[in-house]
Amino acid sequence: MMKVLLVNGSPHEKGCTYTALAEVAAALEQEGIETEIFSIGRKPVGGCVDCGGCGRPEKRGSCVFGDPVNACLEKAAQADGFVFGAPVYYAGVAGSMSAFMDRLFMAGGHREQNPFALKPAAAVTSARRAGTTATLDRLNKYFLFAQMPVISSSYWNMVHGNTPEEVRQDKEGLQVMRTLGRNMAFFLKCKAAGLAAGVPLPSQEAPVKTNFIR
Repeated sequence: MMKVLLVNGSPHEKGCTYTALAEVAAALEQEGIETEIFSIGRKPVGGCVDCGGCGRPEKRGSCVFGDPVNACLEKAAQADGFVFGAPVYYAGVAGSMSAFMDRLFMAGGHREQNPFALKPAAAVTSARRAGTTATLDRLNKYFLFAQMPVISSSYWNMVHGNTPEEVRQDKEGLQVMRTLGRNMAFFLKCKAAGLAAGVPLPSQEAPVKTNFIR
């Protein structure tokens, strides 16, 4: 069975962001896709310090600072698709989630088998009022860098409310979440059908890096 990993980047395990992710998960489950919601937790998450540790052979693409990044990386290897959710703080991504994503994608990119490449992803955000599109833009950049097809919905993937109860009153936002889940399921099924029919994954070239200062 195919599986989608949904990452809750809020310090509130069952708050507004979780409420949005749960709506996506329910739609996926109805389409026969297994789901798991992974919470990064309440402890502060430090950012990447560019130590290069995750690139060393003995670390095998793991972050030297450990959980929750490494715990998520292990789950990511078994997932077929992803939904990353984050609340809005000061019109942008919550700090812990931003730090988490930097380390997650840096370490994942150094693995022998990148756990994110060519797997579909979507970003989801929740806010009391504003900052949602800036947050989505920030999260989507990780997917574009990692060769991940970005799944869309019928509107930007956001919900509004200051509590889970208020989010449940955002009828349009919840509909957007359900549509997102169904779209993700459709893409996963199309990808599986293509591979089963003999359509290969695209070939990869060795990375080429160009510096503009010489």
